[in-house]
Amino acid sequence: MNLKNQRRVASQLLKCGENRVWIDPNRQEDAADAITRGDVRTLINSGAIVSKQKTGVSRGRTNYRKAQRRKGRRRGHGSRRGTKGARKPSKEVWMQAIRPIRRKLKELRDTGKIEPSTYREYYLKAKGGVFKSGPHLVSHLKAEGILKE
Repeated sequence: MNLKNQRRVASQLLKCGENRVWIDPNRQEDAADAITRGDVRTLINSGAIVSKQKTGVSRGRTNYRKAQRRKGRRRGHGSRRGTKGARKPSKEVWMQAIRPIRRKLKELRDTGKIEPSTYREYYLKAKGGVFKSGPHLVSHLKAEGILKE
């Protein structure tokens, strides 16, 4: 059964491509009898001719890739664009290091474990980049004999 003309007319009425026009296999005789645009329009309204949904692009692969990245995969040298400093500014790295150290110093001073003068001395050392972390600071204080075990 040749429904080429009906398909063409339906594609114009449905404002889609001819390949997206679906003609109900059970009502092909009705479609074959449809000669005018009005006949085809009637078949569209009755649901004998329908436009198929557009084929989209699946997000599955992208979602999987994002999940892998969250786990730390796919972040090797070949995937990197931009220098170390561009990916994470050196100021941000410094802030992440210095804030816990200063917090620890304040805590030790406020609880009376170190003197205010010692606090000032070690604050300035921290500013100079002597300590790499809070625990490193504490181990340094213990080694100097300022902080008791």
